[in-house]
Amino acid sequence: MPNSNPTSNQLLFTLFILTIISIPSIITSKSTIEPCSNSDSCNAMLGYTLYTDLKVSEVASLFGIDPISLLTANSVDISIPDVENHILPSQLFLRIPISCSCVDGIRKSVSTHYKTRPSDSITSISDTIYGGLVSADQLKEANSITDSSVLDVGQSLVVPLPCTCFNNTDNSLPAIYLSYVVQPVDTLVGIAAMYRNTITDLMNVNAMGSTAIFPGDILSVPLSACASNFPSSASDYGLIVPNGSYAISASHCVQCSCGPGSRNLYCMPASLAVSCSSMQCAGSNLMLGNSTIQQSSAGCNVTSCNYNGYANGTILTTLSTSLQPRCPGPQQFPAVTPPPTTATRDSIYAPASAPSPSPLHAGGTMIPGSGTAGLPPLGSLPGSGPVASFGGSTSASSLVNPFAAASHVTVALCVLLVARQGF
Repeated sequence: MPNSNPTSNQLLFTLFILTIISIPSIITSKSTIEPCSNSDSCNAMLGYTLYTDLKVSEVASLFGIDPISLLTANSVDISIPDVENHILPSQLFLRIPISCSCVDGIRKSVSTHYKTRPSDSITSISDTIYGGLVSADQLKEANSITDSSVLDVGQSLVVPLPCTCFNNTDNSLPAIYLSYVVQPVDTLVGIAAMYRNTITDLMNVNAMGSTAIFPGDILSVPLSACASNFPSSASDYGLIVPNGSYAISASHCVQCSCGPGSRNLYCMPASLAVSCSSMQCAGSNLMLGNSTIQQSSAGCNVTSCNYNGYANGTILTTLSTSLQPRCPGPQQFPAVTPPPTTATRDSIYAPASAPSPSPLHAGGTMIPGSGTAGLPPLGSLPGSGPVASFGGSTSASSLVNPFAAASHVTVALCVLLVARQGF
């Protein structure tokens, strides 16, 4: 017989409705942050998917970076005429090179500004235009916005973007860190395979207690790289280039690359070089990027003219001589491609699709070694410290959403209570 107490029924029904309403607000995405205590900056990357067709220059402007830097980071041929105005297709995945600073005790990038348009809202800017790399709450906090329903057209907003440095190393080897927004199809094992990492490494970097990830989470993914050793006085001090890509420096005069599987940064005059300072090594006839090789009974004598940074408008070079057991082969360069016209799952710029969860994997989390994901082609290649939620506390935290399972249980209990009360 149904419970005849209307007050009890109403209270239970109200509890049920309030619980349902509150669930979306407590399920929040997690992001890895890196505490810091100094004012230095480092090179980092963002994984970004275009929300619409955009010119190369428009994407660069969206993040406040040089269009040429955007192209070289994605191994696009910069010698193509008017390449900055090439239209990139919607849904294309790109690596965005950014400078990662230390702000209020944590690593983040605050050099990006966005000018609002008539159709913009805080949510559309965070979720659509910047693809979930920043949250609506972070935008409101960074710009002291109390009423997000009112945005002035043409208003300049600071866009705080996630980034990590971890001393630009991973397991004591050179690395640059990519901030990757988890997609609904992703699994941790798929992301690890996609960027040639191990699940253990990703869990350690992101201080994860389990392999569970959720759409909207932002993972810090280490990418194998070639590091420089320039003096601190150089404007490009700390230059680091992901494996399989390029970087442009010295006012577009020098191009540095990190060849396939290499750890050695190789720099040479850029194809864009027009008016540049001397690139000849003092005391020799060698130009930047050139070397001489002489075989001897003791081994191979190699003399090279190397790039050593850009300071006060001058290209710094050093002449190095070494005796090696065997003579080096031809320099290996990353493959460059023309700018893409379509975005597909097979695109060299898009992340490989993650394996679909199988019935063997509880909760959609794959068991290491039970599945495979395609490794990214060359153009899409993807330390330590306390980790926490990007938008909140700086205490150690994993990427696991603590409310997801609890919210489902709460709904089930409420439904059961309502049913027992005769609804």
